[in-house]
Amino acid sequence: MTKNIEVEVYGQKLTLRPIEDEGYAHELARYVEGQMQTIAQRATRSTPTKVAILAAMNIADQLFRQERRRQAGEAEIERRAEGLLECIESHLETDHP
Repeated sequence: MTKNIEVEVYGQKLTLRPIEDEGYAHELARYVEGQMQTIAQRATRSTPTKVAILAAMNIADQLFRQERRRQAGEAEIERRAEGLLECIESHLETDHP
């Protein structure tokens, strides 16, 4: 059984449920910490709660943008694959009357 993982983000110790890769949990914590530190440097009068909410909004924005790029890439692959299939079918039809 995997043990709980303790990380610290923005001065708060958190206990995470067991996951397979403890290093990954710490990587996530460092990423969130970095996002929060960046926001805190720009918004000197923000409370820790506001900093956390703004960091969550930034991370959600990054996630949504990446998902849009992934979907656009999939659509482009599908478009190209259809074009290749049409080209192959066209060649097959001209080779075999």
